[in-house]
Amino acid sequence: MSRPENNRIVHEPPVFTDFKPVGVRGVSLEQVVMSLDEYEAFRLADHIGLSHEEASEEMEISRSTFTRLIEKARAKLAEFIINGKILNIDGGNIHFRKNIIRCQSCGQMFRMKFNETIDECPACHSKNILNLAGGFGHGKCCNHKNKGGNYAKK
Repeated sequence: MSRPENNRIVHEPPVFTDFKPVGVRGVSLEQVVMSLDEYEAFRLADHIGLSHEEASEEMEISRSTFTRLIEKARAKLAEFIINGKILNIDGGNIHFRKNIIRCQSCGQMFRMKFNETIDECPACHSKNILNLAGGFGHGKCCNHKNKGGNYAKK
């Protein structure tokens, strides 16, 4: 019997979550699902350039767990690119440190802490706003974890 997975820390929700090859109908393609923690491992190591040790500390996981995550993420990206599949980023046992709010009317995006709230777009005053963390089912849980728990680092 395996141990239950601990929640991993992801800095903020991804802005884009679905990718597919151009010129091919999506219904005819197989799907590859990358978890949010695999996405975060890829972001930290390959986009930001952190070492495995630094990235594992950022995600509050062991270095060996981080190495497994980055290897899975890279394999899924290779599958997506080489075999022309749909890539979807979703799922995983995570909590976000920060959130992104996107205005559906003007396209502006606002990065914010979970204890901050926004009811309308500061740029165009539209009420048509999208909570990206909420799209993954997160919000109150991440706010609680960021207030005084181990996740309040940044």
